[in-house]
Amino acid sequence: MSDYRGAATVLPALPEPNVLIADKGCDSDWFREALSDLDIRPCIPGRSSRKEPIDYDKDLYKTRNLIERMFGRLKDWRRIATRYDRCAHTFMSAICIAATVIFWL
Repeated sequence: MSDYRGAATVLPALPEPNVLIADKGCDSDWFREALSDLDIRPCIPGRSSRKEPIDYDKDLYKTRNLIERMFGRLKDWRRIATRYDRCAHTFMSAICIAATVIFWL
C-alpha cells in the first residue's frame, strides 16, 4: 500500500512549498488536486497504468535521488535504522551526529 493515503493528514501541516517531489506511489488525481488547491506544483511521475501520461519536470525529479541516498546512508547506522531511542529528542540527536559524521567522511 502506498503512503499517499497518509499524506492527506500531512497536507494541512505542510510549510508552503512551491513544489512537492514524490514517487509514482503518490500518483492519484485527488492528491494532485489537493496540492493544486494549496498552490503546490506536484512533481510526481504518472503510474504506468494511467491512460493519459502526466507531465512532470524530469530534471527536478532527479533531485529526489539525493534525498533517497541520504536516507539510505543514515539507515546504515543501526541505532537510527532500528530506532532504539524512546525519546524523540534523543533520536534527533543521534540523527544529527550521524549526519555530521557522514558529511565529514
